Amino acid sequence: MLKAWQSIARYLRPTMNAEGLGESDFRVLEVLLHKGAMPVNAIGPKVDLNPGSVSVAVDRLYKKGFVSRGECSSDRRIRTVSLTEKGREMFAPLFRRHAALIKRAFQDVSSEELQQLESVLKKIGKRAESLAEQKGDSLDG
Repeated sequence: MLKAWQSIARYLRPTMNAEGLGESDFRVLEVLLHKGAMPVNAIGPKVDLNPGSVSVAVDRLYKKGFVSRGECSSDRRIRTVSLTEKGREMFAPLFRRHAALIKRAFQDVSSEELQQLESVLKKIGKRAESLAEQKGDSLDG
């Protein structure tokens, strides 16, 4: 699994690094493109980044004019991040190229094989999550 992931990451990296974007920046832009504006603290769990990494990425993207930040009208402690028009114009075509590269990487895999892969990966993920929770429980006791 790791070798396949590393190969895919190496194949996709040039597109992800386009426009001077790092992987964290790319993840934040992707979630904003597909989910819309959201509070800063809601971004991390969606893209598997810790709060500090999200803040740094949002700061970088803000400086480039790709995202805007605003305060929630009902709770000024909540900061909302949204994609700007400049960010959308830059990122939407970049993401389409990224998705096309992923599709190309999987072109020799049948629909049935993709369904099997998805099923097996879900099964492995659920088992690993269960084992991680059990390990956490045994450390607490």
